[in-house]
Amino acid sequence: MTQPAVDGPVQHTGEPAHPDRPLTLPAEMKAVQQPGHAGTPWRKAAVIAAAGIPVGLLWWLLAPSGLNLLTRNPDLAAGTNTATWLPRDLVLAGLCLLAGCIAGSFVAGSKHAQPAPGTVILVVLAGAAGSLLAWGTGLLSAQWWGAPADTSASASVAFSLRSYAVLAIWPAAIALAIFLNSLFPGSGGKARS
Repeated sequence: MTQPAVDGPVQHTGEPAHPDRPLTLPAEMKAVQQPGHAGTPWRKAAVIAAAGIPVGLLWWLLAPSGLNLLTRNPDLAAGTNTATWLPRDLVLAGLCLLAGCIAGSFVAGSKHAQPAPGTVILVVLAGAAGSLLAWGTGLLSAQWWGAPADTSASASVAFSLRSYAVLAIWPAAIALAIFLNSLFPGSGGKARS
């Protein structure tokens, strides 16, 4: 014996005669459910770019020929010592790498919600702005609180950045962190099966 085909939902004994329809919310109601969701990429980008100010201050505080709190070696306190030029750039490079990794993991999303391509571009540009702000803040800090330097021998005697490629580390680290998170999204708090 064969049963006739049924079009539509099947009604079982004890169920109401009208099947429940899935509740669909209009777009206005969905926006209410997720407060602040529309401005989130811009806020994240603003925070990432503004982080350049403390990074620049840290660069001047820690780097040789700056305040030199990292080594506290008096031989590395003056920019006339050419041995300070590379470590000065490396301190900014390390700070930009750290800031980029933190910002990238902050934006990377979760296993189920990856950032949109526009968001990725926005935060990478914000990382570039942050690295420029860090550079400018470090130079401004050196002018305000540092000792005056005689730059007649070389412009690098003053607190400065010799390798401008360092400025690309922050946005590159953001892009790399987002890329790695999309490849290896993690378990999202659940055990993998």
